[in-house]
Amino acid sequence: MDGREQVINMIDKNYSETVQLIYQKIDFWSKNVVFSDLWWTGVVLTIVPWILWYMYRRRESTDRLIYAGLLTMAISLVLDISGDQLGIWHYRYNVVPFLPTYFPWDLTLMPVGIMTFLQIKPKVNPWVKAIAFGLASSYLAEPLFHWLKVYQPDQWRYSYSVPIQIVIFMLASYISKRNRLSDLS
Repeated sequence: MDGREQVINMIDKNYSETVQLIYQKIDFWSKNVVFSDLWWTGVVLTIVPWILWYMYRRRESTDRLIYAGLLTMAISLVLDISGDQLGIWHYRYNVVPFLPTYFPWDLTLMPVGIMTFLQIKPKVNPWVKAIAFGLASSYLAEPLFHWLKVYQPDQWRYSYSVPIQIVIFMLASYISKRNRLSDLS
């Protein structure tokens, strides 16, 4: 067997072991997590903020805010999955068992939070809003989810999140100010 075949076999074996672990996780989740109070909290946090945002958004800004929200989701998902997979943090009480991310945070709380900050007091300097968002999400939201035992920062400190949240907010702010996607160039 040549070197390439050995690598292929090792990759396939690793893949099979990973799939087995995912099935174990799904089995555990279905017996212990789904329909628990923190699971229901996650479901509510995934749906209700979107409904509230939809009801109270500035209709003339919807498209631009959605672009900013989609960018926020993409960045948040990539960073969250990376942190989880690298063992920097992990989540308990996932809404969806086979994804290593907390859906309410990545697909609702981050984007809806940023979209809400963007549309409130639009004349305020975006850096002020970004810093406020970064501090609030890092020192209020993260500790709350940690206290609820949903989020476990294994090798992470809340302070590490502040500059990341600021950058995400500023990117979303930049996108939200474009009238068309062609304005990005």
